[in-house]
Amino acid sequence: MFRKLLIANRGEIACRIMRTARRLGIDTVAVYSEADATSMHVEQADEAWSIGAAPARESYLSIDKIIDVARRTGAEAIHPGYGFLSENPAFAEACAAAGVVFVGPSASAMRLMGSKASAKSLMERAGVSIIPGYHGDATDLASLEREARRLGFPLLVKASSGGGGRGMRLIESLDQLRDAVAAASREALSAFGEGRVLLERRLLRARHVEVQIFADAEGGCLAFQERDCSLQRRRQKILEETPAPGLARELREAMQQAAVTAARSVGYVGAGTVEFLLEDGRFYFLEMNTRLQVEHPITEMVAGQDLVEWQLRVAAGERLPIGQEALHLRGCAIEARICAEDPQQDFLPSTGLIERLRLPDLGEHIRVDAGVRGGDRITPYYDPLLAKLIVWGEHRAAALQRLQRALDQFEIVGPATNLDFLRALSRETWLESGAYDTTSVEANAAELRRTTPLAPEDERVILAAGAAVWLSDLCLEARATAAGRDGACAPWDATDGWRLDGRQGADVEFLMNDQRIKLRLHPEGEGAFRLESNGHAARVEFAPSGAELRLCVDGVWREVGVVRRAAALVIVLRGRNHVLAPHDPLRSASRPGDSDRRLIAPLPARVTRVHATNGQVVKAGASIVTLEVMKTEFVLRAPRDGAIAGLACKEGEWVPEGATLAYISDDAAPVVAATNGEG
Repeated sequence: MFRKLLIANRGEIACRIMRTARRLGIDTVAVYSEADATSMHVEQADEAWSIGAAPARESYLSIDKIIDVARRTGAEAIHPGYGFLSENPAFAEACAAAGVVFVGPSASAMRLMGSKASAKSLMERAGVSIIPGYHGDATDLASLEREARRLGFPLLVKASSGGGGRGMRLIESLDQLRDAVAAASREALSAFGEGRVLLERRLLRARHVEVQIFADAEGGCLAFQERDCSLQRRRQKILEETPAPGLARELREAMQQAAVTAARSVGYVGAGTVEFLLEDGRFYFLEMNTRLQVEHPITEMVAGQDLVEWQLRVAAGERLPIGQEALHLRGCAIEARICAEDPQQDFLPSTGLIERLRLPDLGEHIRVDAGVRGGDRITPYYDPLLAKLIVWGEHRAAALQRLQRALDQFEIVGPATNLDFLRALSRETWLESGAYDTTSVEANAAELRRTTPLAPEDERVILAAGAAVWLSDLCLEARATAAGRDGACAPWDATDGWRLDGRQGADVEFLMNDQRIKLRLHPEGEGAFRLESNGHAARVEFAPSGAELRLCVDGVWREVGVVRRAAALVIVLRGRNHVLAPHDPLRSASRPGDSDRRLIAPLPARVTRVHATNGQVVKAGASIVTLEVMKTEFVLRAPRDGAIAGLACKEGEWVPEGATLAYISDDAAPVVAATNGEG
């Protein structure tokens, strides 16, 4: 076994690999970019080396820099994780040339199966059904247009290399092809360092089912139970389960045999995943991922095995730990991917400081693979995946119940996340029945994004928590005032609501969910008050403890999280965040401005394409600027009819959050952007 392992990755997968390496007594070397200098994977490694600037092409995609660190540290092997260089045969060859073991398949197997185009050709020759498409050598636009006409629509434009839904676009007509090819190629180049694309016919009601295979250098090869990855948003998986619900035994065995055949046909060694689309009782080869999958933990949960340990042992020349006949699978496991993205803003990636992170109760049947901690800052440079919640149950219903409870316990305050979206998804009847396909999430996205109305008792708890914090702050202020007079007390230092004509209490107003709510508080000594709101009265007791607050409302004790955000409070109840902002009646009403004329960067991002020029007349909804953040491209569109004026960005540059990128004027006369210098 190796003595020292370099991990050429970051985030949760780097931490995941380190956990196994530590258990096996292997020292670990982390590499990191400038943006990741204080990250979790850097802290957990035995040693960590800086390899460059934040953009991945200057750090995590730099083969020379990573090999140099391996040489300087004496690392005997490199684990690439997934994404970045994990499916790059040139990286595997560079490792071999440097005398370092690449924890993965050979470069030749990777070229054959890691490329979607060559893998489809190979499987087609082996007699395995493939989805109609074009994966030939000609990739110029004219050739792609000709093939698109032949195939018909809808079509997927897909990156030939990589995975994870990156570099993929759905098109409904020929006039969308040019932009889709350009966007998919740019995204793939940024994420994987290679921008070739292919075309594939879109199956309309398919399920996405994959088979994990493992092979050693002695000819041993086995297939694990399949994983159903059909629950996707924009072709990116968000929830996976094993086994696939309702899959016939004969179909399962046929897919496993096809997966093993694919691996043996190229002399594959290591972990790989063969992906299929399943429709009308037939399966079609989709692609092979020549690496460990993001969803590998659910296979580990049902098999009772550590797949990273298997990878390391096979890479060290050992045989597979067990054979196919000794592989015993039990129960059902489900994984939910928790990402920094805002479902209410069309899943726009989200950045910023993690102000609070609280994991669900972990144990034998609940696991979290995370790459962040409270206090970490999410940057715009990498994938938005924050953590993976993995649960196991003796049967599918038990696993789903465990998933629902764990999601309710998961708390994140800071960047927007998809936690509420996952909570809603986990309770859908069509998910519980297993009657879903790759279109189900998109078809139900509006309903899944809908905010669930607060139950009256939950609203009272949230308001009581806000009032308790307000009253505690008032008490602390009074004590500080008294301390400033050397402890001398004055009547106005009291916070018990006492008045000459009896205890009258105090009025407090909060804004919650754009509604103004008026509360009346009647203090009843330290840590207790009577609360009146919306015609309801309740006695409240509370006991602050750091970031937690225990309080009793209507005789029921509850615990909530409290995060201060400037003048506002974020109250966390059963995993959901509720913002309470103090209402200032003297605050001037906001006046309408020209925000509907400005195109503003919603977060820090790189400009990948400028679609318009100064003076160009555009209609509302026209594409103006394409930005890239967290390996994802999104388009900013004209908010109104008018003419582009004061265009203030150019391709390739990074723009800060809130930057005005363009101005939409009422006429075609360009407006010259103002300068700060003298003139």
